[in-house]
Amino acid sequence: MSPRLPEGPDEGPTADLLRARRGGVLTALDRLLLHSPPVAEGWNALLGALRGSTTLPADLRELVVLRVAVLTGAAFEWAAHEPIARRAGLTDLHLRVLRTGDPTAEPVWTPAQAAVLAFTDASARDVAVPDPVLAAVRGHLDDRQVVELTVLVGAYGMVARFLVAMDVPPPDGEVPG
Repeated sequence: MSPRLPEGPDEGPTADLLRARRGGVLTALDRLLLHSPPVAEGWNALLGALRGSTTLPADLRELVVLRVAVLTGAAFEWAAHEPIARRAGLTDLHLRVLRTGDPTAEPVWTPAQAAVLAFTDASARDVAVPDPVLAAVRGHLDDRQVVELTVLVGAYGMVARFLVAMDVPPPDGEVPG
């Protein structure tokens, strides 16, 4: 599989900005985003903040990313984030249950994880989050973390849609976002 667009220019200030966040390399995703430098720069800023400057615990962040990957069929997103999720403490059982229709039905989650998964499913599937689902999340997260969670669901939905729509292949070791 190859992307549906050719790679964009890999030189210039925007490419340098993306490389700086990625440790000197550009991913296949970056190379497509570089067709639009303003979009690439905004993407870089948003995803950089979500991955490196939020107060959400790593296990919750990666639960969201992987669940969005399941709900959107984004194989690249799953492949790239599964190792990160494992480093954050998720097990084979967690990963298997995440792929089911209702992962919260299985008693493998902490109360905070279950609340975040219910929120993710509601937001990613229906956009509107029911009051009881939000209340459950607020029982575990502060206001800042609720904002970060909400933006995380939407941002990785955006990442997934771009990856799937453009048929971006998941090379080994690349992390989207």
